[in-house]
Amino acid sequence: MAAPAVEGAAVAALRSVMHRVRHAAERSGHSSDLVRVVAVSKTKPVSLIRQVYDAGHRCFGENYVQEFVEKAPQLPEDIEWHFIGHLQSNKIKSLLSGVPNLAMVEGVDNEKIANHLERAVSSLGRNPLKVFVQVNTSGEASKSGVDPSGCVELVKHVKLHCPNLEFSGLMTIGMPDYSSTPENFKTLSNCRIEVCKALGMEQQQCELSMGMSGDFELAIEMGSTNVRVGSTIFGPRDYTKKQPN
Repeated sequence: MAAPAVEGAAVAALRSVMHRVRHAAERSGHSSDLVRVVAVSKTKPVSLIRQVYDAGHRCFGENYVQEFVEKAPQLPEDIEWHFIGHLQSNKIKSLLSGVPNLAMVEGVDNEKIANHLERAVSSLGRNPLKVFVQVNTSGEASKSGVDPSGCVELVKHVKLHCPNLEFSGLMTIGMPDYSSTPENFKTLSNCRIEVCKALGMEQQQCELSMGMSGDFELAIEMGSTNVRVGSTIFGPRDYTKKQPN
């Protein structure tokens, strides 16, 4: 009898998150319509994702390819799926073929991954795939992402040499204790300024994906247009069933 209570809690938590997003956007002087909330459902069962879907949410994110390709076919086709984090090149084809409604890869962190994605999208004959370039703004060796100094060149590569990829913005994952969050977000914002200047883009053409469960309101106030909220919606994750990426 416990499952319905958990599922009901997820829907209530989603509504609370959307309320907080609206208020954070108002404080930043932007419309909340410009902020996308990715409900990160890694390690969570299809039944729980379906409850949040039935409450009206359509954008979900996963981190592990094997888990992703098992879950996505069991869920409605109008879901806007995001793959978040580092993607191994040998998993790209299985991801793209297993999740035909994949809308975004948040985590292109080097030219090799960009090239593999480009070839896979081309070979499958699917529509261009939106991508965010991942930037390591905290300087941690354990984090994926291009160094901020290499951000412009990687974006140029995607824009100029990967016609089947649609560069949509920059993303970062801050330090887990949030101690450097404002600096990380400021770094990403500065990267956007440099990218837009170098490529002659308007800033609204380059999204910022920053902010997770612990800091998404601050991220929105600092300009984020894409926040990734998992445990705050779905509850603590069960990593005992974690699939390898």
